[in-house]
Amino acid sequence: MLQLLIGLALYGFGCGLMIDAGLGVDPWTVFAEGLAARTGIGVGWITNIVGLLVLLLWIPLRQRPGVGTVLNVLLVGTAIQATITVVPPAEGLLAQVLVLLAAVVVVAIASGLYIGARFGPGPRDGLMTGMHERLGWPIWAARLSVELTVLVIGWLLGGTVGIGTVVFALGIGPLVHIALPLLDSARPKHSARPGAAQVEPA
Repeated sequence: MLQLLIGLALYGFGCGLMIDAGLGVDPWTVFAEGLAARTGIGVGWITNIVGLLVLLLWIPLRQRPGVGTVLNVLLVGTAIQATITVVPPAEGLLAQVLVLLAAVVVVAIASGLYIGARFGPGPRDGLMTGMHERLGWPIWAARLSVELTVLVIGWLLGGTVGIGTVVFALGIGPLVHIALPLLDSARPKHSARPGAAQVEPA
């Protein structure tokens, strides 16, 4: 549970850093930024609201949320809002690039933490898997169609699309691929004693 909570808080912190970098954000945050620009509600709070609405889409897809799913809806946007409130925007191109790269790494580590805790997927991830299971779409097609849709809508509403969006899209997959095996709470635990027998857990 501690791993889950740290992971969700870090995820929101990383997304907040991407906003502060000002070079473009991930598709769902572009969507949240666009809605925030139109409604005047903070982008972090919009992220929580969008997460709740996406969770409602699980009902026709017959997906079941876990504790991690509910906490995702509550904590990620809250952490985003806290970050952009406390951390000032980066100034100067070098600072922006460094903050952007740090943000992507933080989000990758955070993803490994909260996914590896195995308390249930986030609402957006569950939407992709639900579309895969109920509609028969490949995961990549479900993700591409949904994220491209929210990206375009968010951009039209005033969300920030830029090089950071591309960096996130290209970098997050490989980085999570590295982080997840290291942080998976269900990975086999071996004895640290040299020469000890390697026994898989029951």
